[in-house]
Amino acid sequence: MSIKIIAEAGVNHNGNAELAKEMVEQAKGAGADYIKFQTFQPEKLVSRFAQKAEYQKETTRSQESQLDMLKGLALSRKDFQDLAEYCRELEIGFLSTPFDLESIDFLETFEMDFWKLPSGEVTNLPYLERIGRTGKPVVMSTGMCTLEEIGQALEVLNRTGAGAVTLLHCNTQYPTPMEDVNLNGMLTLKQEFSLPVGYSDHTLGIEVPIGAAALGAQVLEKHFTLDKKLEGPDHRASLEPEELKAMIKAVRNMERALGDGAKKPTPSERGNRAVARKSIVAKLSIQKGEVFTEENITVKRPGSGISPMRWYEVLGRAAERDFTEDELITITGLEEHFYAAE
Repeated sequence: MSIKIIAEAGVNHNGNAELAKEMVEQAKGAGADYIKFQTFQPEKLVSRFAQKAEYQKETTRSQESQLDMLKGLALSRKDFQDLAEYCRELEIGFLSTPFDLESIDFLETFEMDFWKLPSGEVTNLPYLERIGRTGKPVVMSTGMCTLEEIGQALEVLNRTGAGAVTLLHCNTQYPTPMEDVNLNGMLTLKQEFSLPVGYSDHTLGIEVPIGAAALGAQVLEKHFTLDKKLEGPDHRASLEPEELKAMIKAVRNMERALGDGAKKPTPSERGNRAVARKSIVAKLSIQKGEVFTEENITVKRPGSGISPMRWYEVLGRAAERDFTEDELITITGLEEHFYAAE
């Protein structure tokens, strides 16, 4: 099954619907399967006393409240309807993460393939119940979470009727220091909960998602922006379009490189066997009727003759004809044991 790649637009449109549409175009051009936005009503998401995260204060260079920041980043319902339609036109999957109950109800009217839940809602019981009752599949990020918290969230989702769940390993620091990625945590999730797993990345660069693909991620999510220099909380920790394209290309290459696990000669290397392997050849001139011994035969390239693995079947036999030095030894009845293509 192909890895689902989600280009996380988030709020990197800065509240500008036209910018959001351009992000749809860029995500499609980069090869993403989905583009994901964030749907919220600022007053329903945060209280007026909520402060911004430290990285948000640093990237926005402002001491405004989280509420004031989010008011400038929110899109209207009409904007989301237009974006969903635009995604259909461009044939890229539309997703948006809801951050309040009313936004869940609104987005339920969209034909999204699954819910993408953010790490911050894993401990939100009313939210999880509302999501579960929709019956849709769920992809849930698990940043900041303990295994116990994840287990409790899964119990709620299962009890209320959610569809299949995929867990994404995640770290919510923007950007995530490499020493805090703990990519093996994705494997812990798979072992602990016996569910499909993936990775939501907030590191700088593209190497960690590629590593996650190598470890078996079935879903990958990565923030992107049109320009890292734009004002806003998440731009600096996001990929620009060409970087996103490079990441997706690398992930797809890794996906192909993983293969099916069967250990056998591949079509591309079969022709190399005659070049790289060896055959039994005449060490010196041999006359017809002469017995093959360790003194008159040896092993050399190419590998298009009798395999050296049949060495003892050749020793002691009489030569059926004359052989010159380095000539491949042939014996009637052993031809079928030459290196044949599978």
